[in-house]
Amino acid sequence: MPLVKLTAAGIEPVETVWTRLGGEDAVPATGAVLVPLARWQAEKDSLLARADAVGVWLAAGETADSISGDLDRLTVVALDFPAFSDGRAYSTARLLRDRFGYRGELRAIGDVLLDQLIQMVRTGFDALDVKAPVSGAAVTVETIQAALSRYSLVYQVAHDPRPPVSALRRRLAAGGQA
Repeated sequence: MPLVKLTAAGIEPVETVWTRLGGEDAVPATGAVLVPLARWQAEKDSLLARADAVGVWLAAGETADSISGDLDRLTVVALDFPAFSDGRAYSTARLLRDRFGYRGELRAIGDVLLDQLIQMVRTGFDALDVKAPVSGAAVTVETIQAALSRYSLVYQVAHDPRPPVSALRRRLAAGGQA
């Protein structure tokens, strides 16, 4: 399963229409393109002059500040997880959503593992390019849903709709329902 989007209706597997370009790849005449930050900074005007959508992907260590002035022109921002142990993209996602108010698609790419999907969604990702497990097991809508449903209670306010435990306790103490 190459890519899933999280919508109000649930998890939707989708085929990407985006061509991910490297620093030297030719820009196709048509079609949505996803370019690295350095390329965006160098070729912004020509990329925006194209009729099709443009997105930027940030490598680990590249900051949200570097694209903050351009967010209204970007359909997709992809954040790279180069290894499961590198969590810098979580912070970048929160900054894009909370500080800069980005409302477009925020896509997790790279080493995106089932065990980390909850944290990705809670920090603001709404599209996940999920990597197959080392065991070779298939990644399905059901396995993604199971990963996202693993924990029913949360402690902090985040970008998913679940209220934190403190809000549930207050509601229960007031005689409400959970």
